[in-house]
Amino acid sequence: MITSLKVSNGSSDYALGYTEAEHDRLMRQATLIAPITERLFREAGVGAGQRVLDLGSGLGDVSMAVARLVGPSGKVIGIERDANSISRARERVAAVGLPNVSFTQADVIDLADDEPFDAVVGRFILMFLPDPLSVLRSAVRLLRPGGLPAFQEPSWVPMLAMAAPLPLWSKVLGTIHEIFLRSGPNPELGLELYSLFQKAGLPAPTMHLDIPLGSDEIFTGIMTDLLRSLLPLGETHGVQLDALGDFDSLSERVQAEIAGAGTVVSVVPLVSAWSRRVSAIGIFVGI
Repeated sequence: MITSLKVSNGSSDYALGYTEAEHDRLMRQATLIAPITERLFREAGVGAGQRVLDLGSGLGDVSMAVARLVGPSGKVIGIERDANSISRARERVAAVGLPNVSFTQADVIDLADDEPFDAVVGRFILMFLPDPLSVLRSAVRLLRPGGLPAFQEPSWVPMLAMAAPLPLWSKVLGTIHEIFLRSGPNPELGLELYSLFQKAGLPAPTMHLDIPLGSDEIFTGIMTDLLRSLLPLGETHGVQLDALGDFDSLSERVQAEIAGAGTVVSVVPLVSAWSRRVSAIGIFVGI
């Protein structure tokens, strides 16, 4: 059974919060990037019959993707600290008929379990943690020799560079980025996975960067709605918001700017990384 030193009561300092609007945005985002995440897991070797731990399982999107890969003979355990998110995730899992998924309310710090996992996965979780290396080390200890860690984290640098020719869109992304930097989340954690894996005692990971591109309102709305979720945090940390104008019309103005430029924009560049736990005697264990 998964245990942990800390369990959330739901009133956490998680940057994005747990509002209904943010839950809706997260599900839209998950749909957009699902093919990229599934490709990572297949490439890493997540497959039938495996027992997999999903760190920061949220609304269950990653857990459900893994459950389809491991099949009925496999098992997925999602760890999430927010009770409301777990409740929503359980409803979604039941609706699609995936009995091999379960969720536990716990913090991801100092995890322990009675049985080793074949894989530990996570998406956009390490970036929000004050000590991602400690959490990664704890997760690696739960893996059997040859077990695989597979994580996806963002790198905002390419997205900000691509946005430079679009003044309003650039302000939207720049404001989100500044709020993250002032409040704690690390928007460049993706590129740090290379060193974090090795500091956690893993071989250097296999990595790639994927940048979804698009221009329709459903696509860009993921980011304007993210900014809306972050507004209270931005105000708390003194981030200048006046330059963005009326928030009720922000999405429409962003769309007009992008359409007028006849271009596409990027949303959530994902750095994917996976490796294998070495055996107790330090010999690399392959697939």
